[in-house]
Amino acid sequence: MAHKPRALVTGASKGIGAAIATSLAADGFEIVLNFRSSQDAALRVKEQIEVAGGSVVLAQFDVADADACAAALKTIMANGPPIGVLVNNAGVVADASFPIMNRKAWETVTRTTLDGFFNLTNALVTPMIRMKWGRIINISSISGLVGNRGQVNYSAAKAGLIGATRSLSLELAKRKITVNAIAPGFIETDMITSVPAEAIRSIPMRRFGQPSEVADLVSFLVSERATYITGQVIGINGGLA
Repeated sequence: MAHKPRALVTGASKGIGAAIATSLAADGFEIVLNFRSSQDAALRVKEQIEVAGGSVVLAQFDVADADACAAALKTIMANGPPIGVLVNNAGVVADASFPIMNRKAWETVTRTTLDGFFNLTNALVTPMIRMKWGRIINISSISGLVGNRGQVNYSAAKAGLIGATRSLSLELAKRKITVNAIAPGFIETDMITSVPAEAIRSIPMRRFGQPSEVADLVSFLVSERATYITGQVIGINGGLA
């Protein structure tokens, strides 16, 4: 490759996404940092990456919006090296017991995860095929593996992402493109602020994970040390499951 490909990380203004963007920037990738609404947080991540010597551009769009994705990707791909690393991290929660879950809660969560995966991955796969190299990392969840009360929508979305990972990996393996999923457990981010403190007792390691620990796994899967790993779902959960 004449130029090192760029890495696009969705939902990267905070939490796990921000840690992944920062880690990949330290690995030498120019980062395309996607966010939907948290502009101030995205600017802080951008500053942190640039202070450390990395390169990053911000890309504000909603991954669930097909037209917005298409417009953003057209601009992104016309201005710089191709995207060779895609981390589908964007996700939202709208927890409720299933009998009282409304359609908006169902669609918001499933469309962000599943349509978000399609809208970006479908557009970026062909350029990766042309390069004969690519890394697609999908951030699923332990909820997609074992389920969770009050998260039928979230569990369904994250389980669907696992199915997509396994199927797409079969299609792209001979193209030197790997596709893997990571299934975090309790990671210390804004998303678990409502989790009761006693939940730690259910974790064999007796602590929540750190976003940097997920980011380190992404860095490994993107690296040349992981060229024979594809179609896998790797848990990072302190032994919870």
